[in-house]
Amino acid sequence: MTLEQLRIFLEVAAREHVTRAAEALNLTQSAVSAAISALEARHAVILFNRVGRRIELTEAGRLFVPEARDVLERARSAELMLADLGGSASGTLRIHASQTVASYWLPARLVSYHERFPRVDVRLTVGNTQSAADAVLTGAAELAVVEGQVFLAGLKRRKVAEDRLVLVVGSRHPWADGRRIHSVDLLETNWIMREQGSGTRAAFEAQLANLGIEPLSLSVVMEMPSNEAAMAAVETGLAATVLSSRAAAVHSLSGRLHIADFPMPLRQFSALYHAERHVTRAVRAMLDLLSEPEAVVEPPFVP
Repeated sequence: MTLEQLRIFLEVAAREHVTRAAEALNLTQSAVSAAISALEARHAVILFNRVGRRIELTEAGRLFVPEARDVLERARSAELMLADLGGSASGTLRIHASQTVASYWLPARLVSYHERFPRVDVRLTVGNTQSAADAVLTGAAELAVVEGQVFLAGLKRRKVAEDRLVLVVGSRHPWADGRRIHSVDLLETNWIMREQGSGTRAAFEAQLANLGIEPLSLSVVMEMPSNEAAMAAVETGLAATVLSSRAAAVHSLSGRLHIADFPMPLRQFSALYHAERHVTRAVRAMLDLLSEPEAVVEPPFVP
């Protein structure tokens, strides 16, 4: 069994299609088929059922997937450690970030990081807080940068910045006139919410709990998978949403959205890394850079 065979197996397993796996791996179809056949023959096991022109994982194949993934991840960790012992930060750094962080805070810092450490290939994947944390736990990323406090077994956390939530409405909404909003008023409007797993949603629901309001008591008419979608839905309607002040600032200053007069809490941006895996020079350098004081003026809070 070779690492290359395991990589090919996982790629075929993910797609259940030899040709598409070959294209993704930049290999010929025959090379991929030969690698799978050799793996099966060497261990006297059938990993895929051949059904006409299709293939599908057998039960043995499904059981083997996590084992193969773990072996490759351990091999990758060993490679990172050896590369790390060689000198300055280098190699590949995989970062998963939640949307607010990735869109409004992280990009300038990634540019600074590249200028300081050009030998590091930074690869950014954008999701939500939950998916980013899961990526570090499973080994799909060395680092996650998320909004909100995340405490999960197996992860270490470092605070890197602060962020303020704001309550946002469109021009047609009654709250756009600047009136003071009270806790009981939150039950009297419709809401556009971010999806489950979003750090923004989790922080808002925590604030509701602090106010003695059950989140399920809100009239949620729609869930949106991004800040931009939530703002677009609110802009011309009669619903409200809660977003980072960083996301809402430009739209607020242009008059397209209005920040309602309701106090919202500060929250933290956090960097997450695995508690037991080797922390490479590239990761340490990124953690140090992200922890540096803000180099730009934060967007204003406009009630």
